[in-house]
Amino acid sequence: MPKRMSMIEIITTCLFALHLQTIFDVYLDLKYGWYGYFQKGADWGTLIFVYGIYPAINLIYLNYFPGGKSWMRKTLYIAAWSIFALIYEVLFLWSGTFYYNGWKLWYSAICYPFLLIALYLFHQYVLHLLKRYRR
Repeated sequence: MPKRMSMIEIITTCLFALHLQTIFDVYLDLKYGWYGYFQKGADWGTLIFVYGIYPAINLIYLNYFPGGKSWMRKTLYIAAWSIFALIYEVLFLWSGTFYYNGWKLWYSAICYPFLLIALYLFHQYVLHLLKRYRR
């Protein structure tokens, strides 16, 4: 059973995830042109992914994260989500909603675990701050 995140947890982790996504997209898509959504440059369709799909997926990831479990279970969870993200990316490539222009799938395979760990650690930091604030 997933834990229920508070509204402040949802807002802060979504904003953090959006911030990370924006940093990656500004540099890797807009500055270097290594990948993109739909067509080259800024595109309104990108907002569907950035503000619609990504926050929802991040919340599912965090709600089911095995926080109190062993490091092995956490590692397997992160690996499973990384594989899921890679499959999702491949489906976007096949559908034409995402394209590569110098980026490689194995770059994503390296990035996803770090991004997922960063998201989890930020969420833990938010929980720490909330606990401290409630004292």
